Amino acid sequence: QVQLVESGGGLVQPGGSLRFSCATSGIIFRAYTMAWYRQAPGRQREEVAVIFYGGATTYAESVKGRFTISRDNAKNTVYLQMNSLKPEDTAVYYCNAKLSNFPWGQGTLVTVSS
Repeated sequence: QVQLVESGGGLVQPGGSLRFSCATSGIIFRAYTMAWYRQAPGRQREEVAVIFYGGATTYAESVKGRFTISRDNAKNTVYLQMNSLKPEDTAVYYCNAKLSNFPWGQGTLVTVSS
């Protein structure tokens, strides 16, 4: 059974930092390109960061230079380090494997507010 469990969210002031983790099970993690997505209130889910199975990364323009995606294949976990957070980063963040039909996890909420 595939499970994706995100954690690390919370309330943070503008300019602050957070680190998300996404623990996976039931998949051959090292074979998948993984991504972080977010969904803000009233908006569609958007992709923010991708890490290919070989380790290359891509980012949405809105987070480039502030967010860093990484993975630990030994722990079947993908991470998202978020720095210089802005109020517009407020959203529920999810991870998933690209081009898969894996069920979405519950996500983790980050609220950026003073």
